[in-house]
Amino acid sequence: MDLQTRKIVFVQEFLKLQSEKAISHLESVLKKEKDEAVRNPMSVEDYHYRINQSIDNSKNDQVTESGDLLSEIEKWS
Repeated sequence: MDLQTRKIVFVQEFLKLQSEKAISHLESVLKKEKDEAVRNPMSVEDYHYRINQSIDNSKNDQVTESGDLLSEIEKWS
């Protein structure tokens, strides 16, 4: 399963959560990860690698259009 698919599955499961405690926990994990990213920004090489990967994905039609994603999200409930 690729990263994009994993993120979508994660969001789907997150939206099903009813536990305030679980949501608070995940919020704190996300905040910690974001804070870490600010303290340790990606290198120029990593940045260029990601750009090139995105360009390759686009050229190979391995992208999801935002409208398609929104339509898919509406079907989740």
